[in-house]
Amino acid sequence: MKDTYFSCGLWPYLSRLLWGALLLMSTSCEDILEEETKSLAVETFYNTKAEVEAAVNAIYTPLRSSNTSGMGVYIAVLEAHIDYAYGRGSYTVLNNFQGLDNVNVSRTAGAWEGFYLSIRNANLVIKNAPNGKAVSKADIARYVAEAKFLRAFNYFHLVRNWGAVPLRTEQNMTEINAKRNPVAEVYELIVADLKEAEANLSDQVPQSGRPSKWAAKTVLADVYLQLEKFAEARDKAKEVMDLKRFALVPVASTDDFQKIFGPAVITTPEEIFYLKYSHQTGQGNLWPWLTNHPGTRLHGGGGVYGHHSDTSNPLYQKWDNKDLRKGLWYPYNIGIGTTSLLNKKFIDPDAIGGSGAANDAPWYRYADLLLIYAEAAGRTANGPTAEAMEALNQVHRRAYGLNPTTPSAIDFKPADYNAATFLDLIIKERGYEFQYEGKRWLELKRTDKAQELIMATKGKTIAEKAYLWPIAVSELGYNKAIDPVKDQNPGY
Repeated sequence: MKDTYFSCGLWPYLSRLLWGALLLMSTSCEDILEEETKSLAVETFYNTKAEVEAAVNAIYTPLRSSNTSGMGVYIAVLEAHIDYAYGRGSYTVLNNFQGLDNVNVSRTAGAWEGFYLSIRNANLVIKNAPNGKAVSKADIARYVAEAKFLRAFNYFHLVRNWGAVPLRTEQNMTEINAKRNPVAEVYELIVADLKEAEANLSDQVPQSGRPSKWAAKTVLADVYLQLEKFAEARDKAKEVMDLKRFALVPVASTDDFQKIFGPAVITTPEEIFYLKYSHQTGQGNLWPWLTNHPGTRLHGGGGVYGHHSDTSNPLYQKWDNKDLRKGLWYPYNIGIGTTSLLNKKFIDPDAIGGSGAANDAPWYRYADLLLIYAEAAGRTANGPTAEAMEALNQVHRRAYGLNPTTPSAIDFKPADYNAATFLDLIIKERGYEFQYEGKRWLELKRTDKAQELIMATKGKTIAEKAYLWPIAVSELGYNKAIDPVKDQNPGY
């Protein structure tokens, strides 16, 4: 199987062909998105349900790719910008928070290209699916809604890492030259797309890995949180919570986290929207390879241990030993001393090579939703409400091996916190809960806590240029509406 893209990887908008359309197929053991390359003329495609579905599947391909445009490398760059761990090798420079060197500029350029390739494929569906002659209106609405959900997902990552970015939609997809749209305009499109997805996606997903209307509501709650529309974020998260369809997976030991993150997991009650992977060529996850060491045999491809922590890290030292999530870190000498730590959250002894792990990428799970609600409700009320604290306590209880929904002796109490300290508590809980999921750096920037927490844990002053990544050279080489000097992000 092989994906076919334009040589520069960015501007297939000029082409009248649909490249890389994918068929969605079930394997005998896992229900995931599987790729099959096609090259079909737009004029003869999108006529049947199967053809439209194949085109929708192509939207996922750049995101799930194991090369530099995929989520593995993207997460790796994000996870070297955090308080609880460190980058090694070519990721070491990111620990200094002074911006990207040439190697990591190239990596983020790959992410940029991957997001825009996915957006291109979404635009093709949005533009052409309504013209299908042998597909029902209901199916068209659902597939267009899925395409808009994924387009919003892509732009949400772009705007948080690059700021103002070109908006390429079905309306201007053939135009090479597109200026950087203001951040506010990017968010307008994101919200509009998610609202349409919310209205037209199915209640139940037909296949694990596809978004439901509840996934759209969850991402919308996250976007509202980013925009500081706290009441809207609270209410949207509450809609999903009140459904009672999702739940935290109970654990009794650190090893039980493999019931959530392990390579054999197909789906759980906690899953809201994940990118899916499997033990098939071209279908594996690269990220676990970057966190494991070949000596541990916790990854079938060995591992390059590009990310690690250390027992001297202040966050690790202050972390309660009874918290099962702390147990995901284990001592292993990677050649820099006996105090180094590796993480076993994403392990796969049966991975087929470096990019062949079957662990899914959990972008939105029920723990995300609970903590979105907790923060949004607390900020709206200017302090922790009983409901906000209960949402946080559910995540906290599970981490100690307790029933998430039963009050316990380790519960935090609303009376002990004000607005500021409750926010700090949520940020701390998120750091523990979402380690190595690619979320921490984005959260530290959103809450304006990056400088405070990086100074406290690593003693580093964050340079202004570190907060936004540079516009990809491949974009600047083709898009004449962006001046490579005047319009580039600061410091690049």
